Amino acid sequence: MHEFALKRVILRLRETKMEESAEVKARDIGGIVRFDRPIEIEKWLVRKQMALLGDPPVTMVIGKGSEVRPAKNKPVGTVRIRDRKTLLHLFMHPQLHFGDLYSDGNIEVEGDLAAVMDSVFRCMARSPRAGFGNAWRTTMFNRPRSNSLSGSKDNIHEHYDIGNDFYKLWLDEKMQYTCAYFSDPAATLEEAQIAKMDHVCKKLMLKAGETVVEAGCGWGTLALHMARHYGVTVKAYNISHQQIISASEQAKAAGLDHAVEFIEDDYRNLSGSFDVFVSVGMLEHVGIRYYRELGKIIGRSLKEDGRGLIHSIGRNRSELMNPWIERHIFPGAYMPTLREMMEIFEPSGFSILDVENLRLHYAKTLEHWLNRFERAQDRIITMYDQKFIRTWRLYLAGSIASFTAGDLQLFQVVFAHPNKNDLPWTRAHQYAETGRSRREHGLL
Repeated sequence: MHEFALKRVILRLRETKMEESAEVKARDIGGIVRFDRPIEIEKWLVRKQMALLGDPPVTMVIGKGSEVRPAKNKPVGTVRIRDRKTLLHLFMHPQLHFGDLYSDGNIEVEGDLAAVMDSVFRCMARSPRAGFGNAWRTTMFNRPRSNSLSGSKDNIHEHYDIGNDFYKLWLDEKMQYTCAYFSDPAATLEEAQIAKMDHVCKKLMLKAGETVVEAGCGWGTLALHMARHYGVTVKAYNISHQQIISASEQAKAAGLDHAVEFIEDDYRNLSGSFDVFVSVGMLEHVGIRYYRELGKIIGRSLKEDGRGLIHSIGRNRSELMNPWIERHIFPGAYMPTLREMMEIFEPSGFSILDVENLRLHYAKTLEHWLNRFERAQDRIITMYDQKFIRTWRLYLAGSIASFTAGDLQLFQVVFAHPNKNDLPWTRAHQYAETGRSRREHGLL
């Protein structure tokens, strides 16, 4: 049905207050569609929405029993919509309101939440109408926050400074909030996060005595790992106050404060000349309009013989952040395509040495996080509330689905100045055994 006709149906529903005996008419191109009872309208609206989404294998239940089952495939789960008001809100802007309605408890999902969302995302990707509608709504209603100097600090504070104790409940022991590296799919989260750090260090070909600058250091784990196991000196920048305090305390406790300096400041203010630049999980918060500036900063900070690595969530095609995630989880965030990331490197004359996509590694990382998050519910509820738990559960499950369905990517890009020729002939150094035991890494 034409969108204007759909709006007329919704307006008429509101006017009649959706009485059980109401008769609603909606004019379509082909004539008049008659509904003898509102329950028929509900089912019609749901079927229209399901068609726009590409007919995902999900059963929809409205209220106490108005049910619409998938036309073709066996359902992977059931979405229960509390009432007609909830249904209408969902129709107005699914990308935004689904998250709000789920967080408030007006929508329930029966079955594996990540699997249900994965099936929906896959069907949406195959539906041209879903793509157009989502792009239009996102463009019209999603206005990402600024990543200026002051804006970035506010954005980072809103997500990363909500409490170290909260993150400790579901991250690995060393508090890494970025994609792990599962050289063995059966590895524990702790093992995979250490493997990620070694994977990064080996790509950068770190040598004892070198200097490293890290932009966006989280709780300081990578900086401490580089200093402890590779003998480098690190200057690490971060604008999250709580993370910097925690990182500095860890450096002092480990006796590494002479080798690692944690600085509470924006990456735009970094100074000095270094052998290596590294950034893991910060580019998502930079904003595409600042990519050329970031490239200039790296260019002036990296020695002629230096090299760098940027690790970032990305996309296959340019698209704004989901509006619900933008508002409630990651204000100001943007996931770039590889083409967009080149705005960092090309204008500053860098050569790309290696590109790797760890998309499925991030999906597995998120599965570990979600499982730990669910096990920690009883403690989290004492810190926040049920809406907070549902919001973060949806964020983690939806992120798993975004990676498994192929919407999100995880790029690691290694680069250097163009005249650097002392490069390895193969990638063997990336996978060579480090010789560090599990005991040395603190896993035993």
